[in-house]
Amino acid sequence: MSVQSVDRIFDIIELLSTEQEGLSVTEIGRRLELHKSTVHRLLAVLRERGYIEKGTVTNFYRIGPRFVDVASLYLNKLEIKTEAEPFLRELSKSVNETVYIATLQEAAVVYIDKVEQYDSLRKYSIIGQRKPVYCTSLGKALMFDRKDEEIRALLAAIEFVPFTSNTHRSCESLIKEIDRSRLRGWTKDDEEEEPGIQCVGAPVYDYRGHVIAAISVSARKKGDAGIPFEMLGPRVVDTARAISARLGAYLETPPLSAHTIS
Repeated sequence: MSVQSVDRIFDIIELLSTEQEGLSVTEIGRRLELHKSTVHRLLAVLRERGYIEKGTVTNFYRIGPRFVDVASLYLNKLEIKTEAEPFLRELSKSVNETVYIATLQEAAVVYIDKVEQYDSLRKYSIIGQRKPVYCTSLGKALMFDRKDEEIRALLAAIEFVPFTSNTHRSCESLIKEIDRSRLRGWTKDDEEEEPGIQCVGAPVYDYRGHVIAAISVSARKKGDAGIPFEMLGPRVVDTARAISARLGAYLETPPLSAHTIS
């Protein structure tokens, strides 16, 4: 597609965004001074991707639901970072470890923020970085609200690269661990992505009850002593629940730390 065609597509999008009832092909062409065949071709591309839709009665074209999805992802990320930061800082301070928050894009974990006790430029090196879902506590938490069939479909084309001897080698093995993780409320990465690094994660929900992000605490294993998963897990869950509540989620069960940590 030429640069001119891309420019015209944006012209169409911007025009339709101002017309709640939509416009006909003829009217779009007239306003933008485009040939009818050109408008048809560009509208077909946008319609196929879900960015515009055609009315069943008027045959007018208007902005489609895909724009809502894309805008929601962008706005959620901004809101999540803003709302989550004080909770992440408190968690990092209380456990004296590094805390991350990430979202899911296709079959990858995408980091959107990092909090550690001593802020440095290293903080920004992780933001935007992508990692596999199958070997991270964040990735497992991000799939909490997905059915087994959805997880299989999401990971159908993924190669399970064995980063360490603890890395999951198959989707079925991963699904079994996610099932166990749901029962306790938190996930773990026990040196699955990097030797000597362990993580505990938990999902963040929005007002619809959908998982839209996940947080994790990451720690380096000290000799033979690993991080106390059973003690740290509920703390991570409580922080994730607090962030979820700020985003409008309604969670009925009480905080795990209320009956797990003294």
